[in-house]
Amino acid sequence: MLWSLIKILAFVAVVMAVTFGATMLMDMDGSATFDIGGQAATLSVLELFVALVVFVALVWLVFKLIGLAIATFKFLNGDETAISRYFSRNRERKGFEALSEGMMALASGEGRLAMAKANRAEKYLERPELTNLLTAQAAELAGDRKTAEATYRKLLEDERTRFVGVRGIMKQKLEDGDTDTALALAEKAFAIKPKHVETQDTLLRLQAEKADWKGARQTLTAKLKTGQLPRNVHRRRDAVLALSEAKGILDDGQTIEAQEAAIEANRMSPDLIPAAVMASEMYLEKDNKRAATRVVKKAWDVAPHPDLAAAYAAIEPDEDAAARLKRFRALTKVHPDHPETKMLLAELYIAAEDFPEARRTITELVAEHPTARSLTIMAAIERGEGSADAVVRGWLAKALTAPRGPQWICDNCQHIHQAWEPVCANCMGFDTLSWREPPEGEVAMPAGVEMLPLIVGQIEAPTTDMTVVDAEIVEDEASATDEK
Repeated sequence: MLWSLIKILAFVAVVMAVTFGATMLMDMDGSATFDIGGQAATLSVLELFVALVVFVALVWLVFKLIGLAIATFKFLNGDETAISRYFSRNRERKGFEALSEGMMALASGEGRLAMAKANRAEKYLERPELTNLLTAQAAELAGDRKTAEATYRKLLEDERTRFVGVRGIMKQKLEDGDTDTALALAEKAFAIKPKHVETQDTLLRLQAEKADWKGARQTLTAKLKTGQLPRNVHRRRDAVLALSEAKGILDDGQTIEAQEAAIEANRMSPDLIPAAVMASEMYLEKDNKRAATRVVKKAWDVAPHPDLAAAYAAIEPDEDAAARLKRFRALTKVHPDHPETKMLLAELYIAAEDFPEARRTITELVAEHPTARSLTIMAAIERGEGSADAVVRGWLAKALTAPRGPQWICDNCQHIHQAWEPVCANCMGFDTLSWREPPEGEVAMPAGVEMLPLIVGQIEAPTTDMTVVDAEIVEDEASATDEK
């Protein structure tokens, strides 16, 4: 209704302007005399203006008649569409103008205007493969999801626009959280355009979320074949997927298949810590200690990690503390200045009850970069050397408020995980977890205060069993609370 009122007011304004202009021309003095073939004609200013308008109109009409004559001539010479093209040329011009204006409106964020221009373009062009896409995107921008989905479904009817329709509906389902339908649509879109990078990434992410590791590996291989993924990145991510597949197979009770999958994952990416740990476990299932040792050492050479140390300890679970300390020299000599190496050595010395050597090993690390784990080790050393309870409690109090040290952190959203996962639990990013210290201000996980019981073994009293120490922490804190 408002638009109709605006058009009426505009029409009235135009009529008033024309009337005002004609009145002014009639009131102007002067005339023009034309002498044609001895016939003189005198025209006023208004008549001269009208004659000029008529002359321009006649020229335009002549050109149109010439164009029509040419089209008729072509038609008579066998071009059956010449006359229809002549009459549709003006409609096409108006249609493409409306389409262009609609695209500009879409780029400017004017969804409703873009929808109106798309409807106008369709009226003149009758080219739904062009106008439907503009309509769908404009409807999404305007918040009209029902119209957008209906338009995307129309695109499914044409083979040339089917991919666009599938992709549009898929994105809507993702926004709605309907990942099951989105996965089915992503697979269909991938089948239509396997080289489309965004579709590859979306399908891979959804397959990883649904634990479809086999399908995800196929998608990853397709990315490699189309040149969208470097070969070294492919090997790393394929190893992640193979490891995840192995865990799934193991959960289903298929031990032999899980062993093969875990070993394959470690072969593709020897520096992938979880793969190395699981491969070591699978080799031990086969009673192949040599292969398990080789796998752990190779991963440790890249970067020391407590999980690798625990896996190395599990190779000889019944050895005494002295034998364990000697065997672990194969690891600790590789990165002697690494914080993980120093803490590992200190724990091994504590297990061997060599507390002075444990102190010499850990003192510099505690002074320069104290963490909850290193401070807890110092508390164990103090207890082992017979220090007063107040000294032990002092170290433990520092440990409770100290940084937790390296943890599994998502590189995308900085979310901290207690254990490695192929997909971030917070942002659903694939292969985004790395072992590092959290940024300043991040909340740390409580697991960082624990020692490695698999490395030091279960030490009985009166030596420093960390289970006992932890129990005493709780008792001390309770006593302190009661005193307050």
